[in-house]
Amino acid sequence: MAIAVSDELLGTFVPIAVYWLYSGLYVALDGVERVHSYRLHPKAEEATKNVVSRAAVVRGVLVQQAFQVVVALTLFAVIGDESGIALKQPSAVVIVLQFVIAMFVMDTWQYFMHRYMHINKFLYKHIHSKHHTLVVPYSFGALYNHPLEGLILDTIGGALSFLLSGMTPRTSIFFFSFATIKTVDDHCGLWLPGNILHALFNNNSAYHDIHHQLYGNKYNFSQPFFVLWDKILGTYMPYSLEQRKGGGLESRPVKLVEQTKTD
Repeated sequence: MAIAVSDELLGTFVPIAVYWLYSGLYVALDGVERVHSYRLHPKAEEATKNVVSRAAVVRGVLVQQAFQVVVALTLFAVIGDESGIALKQPSAVVIVLQFVIAMFVMDTWQYFMHRYMHINKFLYKHIHSKHHTLVVPYSFGALYNHPLEGLILDTIGGALSFLLSGMTPRTSIFFFSFATIKTVDDHCGLWLPGNILHALFNNNSAYHDIHHQLYGNKYNFSQPFFVLWDKILGTYMPYSLEQRKGGGLESRPVKLVEQTKTD
């Protein structure tokens, strides 16, 4: 006898499974010697610059995902009906439009909330600085935040994207799984050749790595899809990928690259 699983449950738990599966892929790649030439930081820098252990990061992410589950199930319970019948899916054109709207809403919310957490010294010190303890980002640290930040930036931002785009719970399974893959990829710390996300989006692992460095702390706030708001509001810091002495790559602000070449 088949057990039916609702779109609401899938929309809640599939993105969490995708998070650990996709980040796990990068963890596996980390052990491949050839991949080290595509790292944005030497492996040794993770131990010297990051002030939090990987075990603590896993625990922190699980806490955030627990909040995510509670909010998602509550939202679906409030907006759902009691019939148990799944909503009819709109046309493919409408679904694509809903994706675009949801991406814009999420980017807009996260840009302004993220930037404010940098401007407000109290919020940065007590809330957002937790995420920046990962100076050398890695895949499963993408959602390592203070629980309040996770609730404000990610969970509420996701809820707004869902509600304002008008997508169905079934569409949300795919949208939030895609957003999860994009977020993990932006924090993977690698610049792998052939990565289709790097070809489609200027907001990528090298772009976001700039933000995690001290010199880029007040730039590149946009996440997870576009760089629109950074460019409009003057917080865009262009970068150049340079070969690092000793192997690997380095994402460097264009101004620093130009200065180095003239010195």
